[in-house]
Amino acid sequence: MRCRLLLLACLALLAASSLHAATFDEQFLDKTMRVDYFHTSTPRGDEILALDAIVSDGPWSGSRTQLIDRSNLGKYYFEVVDRDTNQSLYSRGFASVFGEWETTPDAKFRPGTFHESLRFPWPKKPVQVILKKRDEANAFQQIWSTVIDPNSRAVNPADRAPAGRVWSYLDNGPASQKVDLLVIGEGYTAAEMPKLHKDVERLVGKLFATDPFKSHRSDFNVRVLELPSAKSGIHQPRTRDDRRTTTGVEYNIFDSERYVLTLDNKAMRDAASSAPYDFLEILVNEQQYGGGGIFNDQATAAVDTGFAEYVFVHEFGHHFAGLADEYYTSPVSYATGATEHPEPWEPNITANGAHPKWMDLVTPGTPLPTPWDKAAFDKHSVEYQAERVRLRESGVPEAQMDALFRRELDWDTKFLGSQQYANRVGAFEGAGYESTGLYRPQSDCIMFSRDEVGFCRVCTRAIERVIDLYSH
Repeated sequence: MRCRLLLLACLALLAASSLHAATFDEQFLDKTMRVDYFHTSTPRGDEILALDAIVSDGPWSGSRTQLIDRSNLGKYYFEVVDRDTNQSLYSRGFASVFGEWETTPDAKFRPGTFHESLRFPWPKKPVQVILKKRDEANAFQQIWSTVIDPNSRAVNPADRAPAGRVWSYLDNGPASQKVDLLVIGEGYTAAEMPKLHKDVERLVGKLFATDPFKSHRSDFNVRVLELPSAKSGIHQPRTRDDRRTTTGVEYNIFDSERYVLTLDNKAMRDAASSAPYDFLEILVNEQQYGGGGIFNDQATAAVDTGFAEYVFVHEFGHHFAGLADEYYTSPVSYATGATEHPEPWEPNITANGAHPKWMDLVTPGTPLPTPWDKAAFDKHSVEYQAERVRLRESGVPEAQMDALFRRELDWDTKFLGSQQYANRVGAFEGAGYESTGLYRPQSDCIMFSRDEVGFCRVCTRAIERVIDLYSH
């Protein structure tokens, strides 16, 4: 009897393991499904989602083994669920332009609609796609769901023709075993394509000269998409340098003169389907300081400013690993100054200065919260920001703005490096656009300043965890 019970138990375990160990090839085709939808908010707080289209987005470039996302990153999270077994087949966390829009003052006074996409391997059988959003307690709650039959006439399996020429900057192996970065050149005329090549060499080269990307260079593939423009540059609404580019990338997002993104998600995704990718970087052929980065959505950088390399790496940190901005003295478009701060989902800021989420990395003997001369820094920052506004409003050449940034870099580097607990991991108050109530891991980091200090240890670990999710 005991042997029979043991045999039945073993068979049950085998059956359970076979249910959870279904391979990629059993569940999916080597193809990417893209679910496009509209995301709308109203001033009274309604959140409305509506399906737009389900299309093919080219070959699948993601991992064939790391299909479930356990990173706990992103304001949003989606799952692809098998309709027969109700088992999760694929999941990813992400952030979005909509997620930023709803934190701006404008969202309280007028409706806004944004186009978004979910990308996952093409299922062989019907699936349910479930979209979740964090609530005030940081728990994911379902906000939308749709059932997809891949054989339905509502699904278009045809691939688009490439939007432009694609070439490889870095090739380290099969897309399914590497992190695949697609760099899109915007604002370059056909005659300026040699410049795009040089800009890629310089900016992507800077990324892979910065740890932890430097140490993990062999885990990446980098491809470049050329999208020739009729005129140099991209749209700048404030100066009326009007342009129309393929992806619709532009300055002045949320009325911030330095914030560069595209709000035309469909155009961006259609162009990007020209090559395999996990992450997207748009290089804009401009001199004015600017860029942007949203986790698992897009990153941008203007290539000809004096700080283009810094912007590229900083914004890619947002896009790649969900890193938060650690600075708090620069003007932003979002509502700030809240009296209470729920624990942020981003890995490099916390509301608990006495016991930060990176407690295992805190340098022994470091006080928590960690003292630093915040008053002196804040006083200097007020003076610097006033000068920055004065110069920008007077329309000085970009070179004069860069000179101001360089003077600020020299001051920041010396000041922050002289702090008693510099180079230690602790909890330094002032982060995430908030002067009080939020804390960053180290006194200085590329997510805090333009200083040549690289990523702090907490940011480094967060980046390496994402690399592992895609490259192994």
